[in-house]
Amino acid sequence: ANTDALEAAAASGFSTATDLADWLVRALNMPFRDAHHVTGALVAMAEGKGCDLPDLSLAEMQSVHGAITQDVFGVLGVHNSVASRTSYGGTAPSEVRKQIARWQEVLT
Repeated sequence: ANTDALEAAAASGFSTATDLADWLVRALNMPFRDAHHVTGALVAMAEGKGCDLPDLSLAEMQSVHGAITQDVFGVLGVHNSVASRTSYGGTAPSEVRKQIARWQEVLT
């Protein structure tokens, strides 16, 4: 179905690389400059293997930075990426519903 094709397209192309860098900063207290470097190295590794970031094993990720934990996989999914954007106008379903309700009220 179209939904499956859209989800597959959204998951490809390292669309969650920024989420990975943000996770490294939050979870490991890593300076963003270092997180950017680690993320770049992981993207390069995934590109070299012909896969996406979530397809790398924990051991492969830890070969780049040993402090990475299994929790990293929670931020690499597209659904989690979308749901994490909870600021005003964000992509989280709760925010989208708020905007739909707001505009339905404005337009009726």
